[in-house]
Amino acid sequence: MSENPSEPRLDDRHAHRSVGATARLVGVSVRTLHHYDHIGLVQPSVRGHNGYRGYTDADVARLHRVLVYREVGFGLEQIATLLDDATVDERAQLARQRHELLTRIDRLHHMVAAVEDMMSAQNDGVALSAEEQREIFGDDWLGEEYRAEAEERWGDTAAWAQSQQRTAAYSKADWQRIAADTAALDADLAAAMRTGAAPGSPQANALAERHRASIERFYDCDHSMQMCLGDMYVADPRFRAHYDDQAPGLAEYLRDVIAANAAQHAD
Repeated sequence: MSENPSEPRLDDRHAHRSVGATARLVGVSVRTLHHYDHIGLVQPSVRGHNGYRGYTDADVARLHRVLVYREVGFGLEQIATLLDDATVDERAQLARQRHELLTRIDRLHHMVAAVEDMMSAQNDGVALSAEEQREIFGDDWLGEEYRAEAEERWGDTAAWAQSQQRTAAYSKADWQRIAADTAALDADLAAAMRTGAAPGSPQANALAERHRASIERFYDCDHSMQMCLGDMYVADPRFRAHYDDQAPGLAEYLRDVIAANAAQHAD
């Protein structure tokens, strides 16, 4: 039987490379090449009766294209379609993948910046001891108990990440200022309730905005999120007690003040 002249001959060693040599050339494992061969993605053109496999320059070029596609995130089935299906718009597929990669890169840049900010904050910040927390916020301060609960409930949210970043940079003097401002706000809310400042009035709305600004010391808080906090102040017995101990009904009054102000800011 005569050889097919269109197929590479085994004795043309300069025309092809062994599996091992090809693996070293492109930087993948022999196992990977065997897998690509098995699924028909990149099959060596040279095949001998003794099991020898050889990759031609054209095979290596195809392999390089596969590796480029893998690097930018395409799956093996997608790559096979891109290489072998003439009806597929390869340029359009690449354009979509480019957009996804740029989006991912932008997100990673933001994540790197956030991590750097957190590292800087950790270097500059002053962590309060439990004794210092009680000194500043009083004996009823929930401290680590509430922090652990909050982390369990919201630890995977952007608000939690922001709060950790921002508070890490606060000094003891910053916390003392926050405690004083919080006490003043609570006192002004109680006074407004006693004097009949109705939710939605200019006085009540100003107090709602002061409350929202106090939350934004820790994380970004829009009016919708502030309303969720208002509901929690009433639903959670610990928050309700904090406000109602200062003036009976203050927790519900604050919730209503927040809701009325938010309604006036709704689109």
